[in-house]
Amino acid sequence: MRREEWKLDVPTIGAMYHQNRVVWYLSGLGRPLSLKEGDLENDRCWFRRAWTLQEVGMERVIAGDTPDGPMHANHNGWKYETELLTRFHEQLWSMEHILDTRFLMLENMRNRVSTNPVDKVAGLAFCLFSKTIPAYYENESVEEAWSALVNSMDAWGRGVLFSLYPEPGNAGTKWRPSWDQLMMKPLPPSDSPSNISIDRVGMDEDWCNAHCIETGLVRGLDVVDSEGNARRGQLIVQGADVTEHTFSIMATHEYPIPENAYTLIRVTWSFQYWVIGKRLSGRRFEKVSTLEIPDIEDRNRLRDLFIIEECRNIILV
Repeated sequence: MRREEWKLDVPTIGAMYHQNRVVWYLSGLGRPLSLKEGDLENDRCWFRRAWTLQEVGMERVIAGDTPDGPMHANHNGWKYETELLTRFHEQLWSMEHILDTRFLMLENMRNRVSTNPVDKVAGLAFCLFSKTIPAYYENESVEEAWSALVNSMDAWGRGVLFSLYPEPGNAGTKWRPSWDQLMMKPLPPSDSPSNISIDRVGMDEDWCNAHCIETGLVRGLDVVDSEGNARRGQLIVQGADVTEHTFSIMATHEYPIPENAYTLIRVTWSFQYWVIGKRLSGRRFEKVSTLEIPDIEDRNRLRDLFIIEECRNIILV
């Protein structure tokens, strides 16, 4: 953290918001809640500031509420008298379940403003359940700050980034997305179930234990649908008797997956979600993308082949 902020403690103040009930001062500390044109666009608006995202909490009380204030405005099917009131309540509603998924948190941070670009990264430390708070350096790049934050996250949170983000990282490491990707490209709709945890050894080695299919041919997912529809393809694997078995697969994202043979890492016990990539020397794994097996009968057939192997100490690049 910055030396000047030891007195104010802005980067670490998020810890207190992990309590059950949080007070929101939407119009400023000690002020009655008010709403006028331009408030929601103002850079000082509570909904737009990077540091206030950590104030969301599991339950909240709106401070400064008055009987004639915006919290008590009449509505018809959640449509209010003015567009401003409707937008205000939509903003409030959007905060209700934002803590449910990490990707919702990241998406919400996109539209927030900060004095320093790295404030957006630092403001997510408690939102993403980091085990420790990375040191705050005003002059470091956002990618450096993001790398430090990911390194401090809990193993399951890191597993979510690895398991669900559909592209390889484009800034240094490939197993998780870069800050630029998270701020500029489409994000997964939610945190789907993930049984993957990514641990860290020393300063530069990320690894996991997982269940894998060492080789499977993936085809039919190399062309992105122009209307954004899910793509369907095939996964072909060999059984223990060298017989080929074909399964329907699907990609709901927009990242093209070239036809090729890949190693597949199982994300969930249900056999539905998978990370695919290239096996490299020295137990290393280079992520390429993600896919799913939507049909439960296909998943059961794949399970019954008994070709899944437990792979330990997979080093992610």
